[in-house]
Amino acid sequence: MAKLTVDDLELKGKKVLMRVDFNVPLKEVDGQQEVANDNRIVAALPTIKHVLSEGGRAILFSHLGRIKSEDDKPGLSMKPVAQRLADLLGQPVTFVPAIEGPELEEAINQLEDGQVLIFENTRYADVVDGEQVKRESKNDPELGAYWASLGDVFVNDAFGTAHRSHASNAGIAANIAQTAAGYLMEKEIKFLGGAVENPERPFVAIIGGAKVSDKITIIQNLLAKADKVIVGGGMAYTFAAAKGEKIGNSLFEEDKVELAKQLIADAGDKLVLPVDAVAADKFANDADTYVAEGDIKDGYMGLDIGPKSVELFKSVLAGAKTVVWNGPMGVFEMENFAKGTLAIGEELVKVTEEGATTIVGGGDSTAAVQQLGVADQLSHISTGGGASLEYLEGKTLPGIAAISEK
Repeated sequence: MAKLTVDDLELKGKKVLMRVDFNVPLKEVDGQQEVANDNRIVAALPTIKHVLSEGGRAILFSHLGRIKSEDDKPGLSMKPVAQRLADLLGQPVTFVPAIEGPELEEAINQLEDGQVLIFENTRYADVVDGEQVKRESKNDPELGAYWASLGDVFVNDAFGTAHRSHASNAGIAANIAQTAAGYLMEKEIKFLGGAVENPERPFVAIIGGAKVSDKITIIQNLLAKADKVIVGGGMAYTFAAAKGEKIGNSLFEEDKVELAKQLIADAGDKLVLPVDAVAADKFANDADTYVAEGDIKDGYMGLDIGPKSVELFKSVLAGAKTVVWNGPMGVFEMENFAKGTLAIGEELVKVTEEGATTIVGGGDSTAAVQQLGVADQLSHISTGGGASLEYLEGKTLPGIAAISEK
């Protein structure tokens, strides 16, 4: 997928519209809103700094939370985000408390080369005069055209919203001559897109999480593309039930058992399932536990993969050249049921050191590698939750499709 990137653009003197993902948590300090975690802002800095260093005039915008009524707006303003961005950039950031109109237009026209402006939360457009109209979320064509009219070129660096067709991504792209990927977006296309479309083999996918229904399309897509697909987490007990094993009180989806049987039959040895489990008598860290091989006793539930499963999964990962991981192997939030997930994280560090490309596809697995402290030792940690899932499912993401081809 040869997409235009920010490096391909002539930026000097240009008004550069930039869709960023500044959907960050806020906290109240002495009656004022402040950014509680600036990871997403920091992640966008390389693209922003490039635009500024090339003499572009950066016009940034992002959504922040969900706006369902006028009452939601004051607590979800981009003003504290603009203040934090100014601190990180070490230069002033003009904040405009509007998403359209003369105040915004005048502020943009007054920008000089190398200056940066951020305007108000794009989701403010979802509520007008107290009525929920979703102009941003439903890609209102007039809004997309209006935002496009504010700049000369468009840089989309918000992979986290790439699976949504919103006015602030697809809407602008449809009304402007050039749309390019920022560095974050470019990296997601390179790693996630590369894994899905043209992986170096052997290609191993690890899929975890609670429900088969949440990940079924991913499993089916990856079974068609990967050499091995490892399944762990709560969804593994639906597969165990499909094999006729007793699963005690383990989480499972009765209406997905037949589907799991079909997947097992179709996939053969390509599908790798756990061979043991850490079973507990209650959903609590201080539960009575034992390692179940095969059937799980009545009154117990599987909350993590067991030691033999860890060794099996490690043997499958040995020699892999591409690994995609999405979803934990157990209830990793509880220390006693985190061992399987952490062992997988450690194994990914090892295969990365041996030359594999390792990709963590957002969500809980990202939290797990951060908890383990190995995030910077893997090839790529995706910044998108839902976007990562849909990319792995093989879906076309509107935000990426809208980026100009080279």
